[in-house]
Amino acid sequence: MTTAVPGRVLVVGEVNVDLVLKGLHAEPAPGQEVLADDFLMTPGSSSMICAMGLARLGNAVAFHGRLGADAWGHYCLDALREAGIDVASLQPEASLRTGITVSLSTPRDRSLVTFSGAIAALRAEDVSDALLAGAGHLHVSSFYLQKALRPEIRQLFARARKAGLSISLDPGFDPEQRWGDDLRGVLEDVDVFLPNEEELRALTGETDVRKALAALDNGRTLIVAKRGRQGCAVLHDGALLIAPALAIEAVDSTGAGDSFDAGFLHAWLRQLPLRECLRWGNACGSLSTRGIGGTTRQASADEVAALLAGAA
Repeated sequence: MTTAVPGRVLVVGEVNVDLVLKGLHAEPAPGQEVLADDFLMTPGSSSMICAMGLARLGNAVAFHGRLGADAWGHYCLDALREAGIDVASLQPEASLRTGITVSLSTPRDRSLVTFSGAIAALRAEDVSDALLAGAGHLHVSSFYLQKALRPEIRQLFARARKAGLSISLDPGFDPEQRWGDDLRGVLEDVDVFLPNEEELRALTGETDVRKALAALDNGRTLIVAKRGRQGCAVLHDGALLIAPALAIEAVDSTGAGDSFDAGFLHAWLRQLPLRECLRWGNACGSLSTRGIGGTTRQASADEVAALLAGAA
């Protein structure tokens, strides 16, 4: 089957390092200490993980954000560059400190603690028209962490739309758990919205995934609910379409949802059928859990194709 070849993907978002503590047999309680079986420092942030996943799949990717002129910032810059991502617009700034996320990974799930640092400094005006003109698609992650970008994001999306870009958004979790009503208006400008099930429930107040998807349905935006071990789901022609997860022996789930984003967008930008897009998302999310951290074992297109062929 012949598929469309998309233009460059511009990922706009946060830059930070992930410090992953794996193999905790219990979550630490106040005043107590627990041991981890393993530790790894990896490139982090929803935006970076998605960008590196897209590049690993063979997409042309550019990245823009804010970062400090510190060891963490240079580490992230080098990691993006080594992944083949265009980082020409990234300029480390002495006045900023690069963010850090500590991921506590247990057999049940993982918890995150983030120092946002430069994440909150990114503004819509920092994304130049030249960056938009060189891309075919814009992806933004971590809506709630990007405090300066959040009130201006519709301005950015309007400029992107005028430049002919399609747009996707991963909201991420709201650490303040306020969620707010502004996201509903933002979705009017978004082609693909990629919340996980917990985020979708918090945004809508609905515990049933079908009702939650219906509550955000605006007749335009494709809303994909990431459901972890249950795969993913969308509303399509009024019916709930579910794509089951793919069996992988998981080591660490850090960043799996961001790798899902990369896989789904890779297929969607090539105009594959919706069910295939969901399967590509599931495959990339599952395959990323083979190693510690969000980027160490992200899938190549050949690995995804092999997994999907075996699951057919």
